[in-house]
Amino acid sequence: MKKIGWFTTARDEPALSLLRIVHEKIRDRFIPLEIAYVFVSKDKGESPISDKLIDYVEEEMKIPVITFSALRFESHLRKHDLETWRELYHKEILKRLPVEVDFGMLAGYMWIVSSEFCEKIPLLNLHPALPGGPKGTWQEVIWQLISARSRETGVMIHRATSELDEGPPLTYVRFSIYTEETIPLWEETEKILLRYHLKGLKEREGEKNLLFRKIREEGIKRELPLIVLTLKYFAEDRINWYNENLPLDLTPEVEAYLHKGGF
Repeated sequence: MKKIGWFTTARDEPALSLLRIVHEKIRDRFIPLEIAYVFVSKDKGESPISDKLIDYVEEEMKIPVITFSALRFESHLRKHDLETWRELYHKEILKRLPVEVDFGMLAGYMWIVSSEFCEKIPLLNLHPALPGGPKGTWQEVIWQLISARSRETGVMIHRATSELDEGPPLTYVRFSIYTEETIPLWEETEKILLRYHLKGLKEREGEKNLLFRKIREEGIKRELPLIVLTLKYFAEDRINWYNENLPLDLTPEVEAYLHKGGF
């Protein structure tokens, strides 16, 4: 059975929900994997959400949890030489990891990893866009989609590299964001864009914009099944880093999950 390391910043509730669901699917033997440890880039006491996740790992999963605050590590260096800080921080993480793993999962891990770290541990990373799509945080991706009047988007899992969102895509799901439900939201948003442009839309409505929220909602719904299926396929050797048919379109499987309400 393959072993994985789980890496998270535990910034929000979805980070905990994702870990909980994957843990349940492993426990139910749907995913034949072992999570060897969970790494959290925060210290205990740094935030209520990360504390909740740490407690869950310790009390429910009963596996090693390694905490090491990124914000508190060499903060002066991080502000003045981010590249050097990144290399040093991830060197320190490697020293703290208790066992070797077959690969790692970056699940809400908010720091770009160093080149050495990627070489030591093959890493899966979730990105809220289609292969070849917008880069950046999920917020930046959605604003780019709105600005470009995109009709579809997706979520992908790619191999992480030290270049942000540049690693080769492995699996993905695509979905329309121009539907009967969203057309009225596009029309209202377009009125603001024509008058105030994207900058004005951000200033006037920001993330409260209904189209913005709907795109985010549709993406989140598909993140969990995409991650679960990707981990399952890797665990079962149905896909690997070197498959010629990658990236693999898992849209039918993900949409089937959403339609049935489960695997």
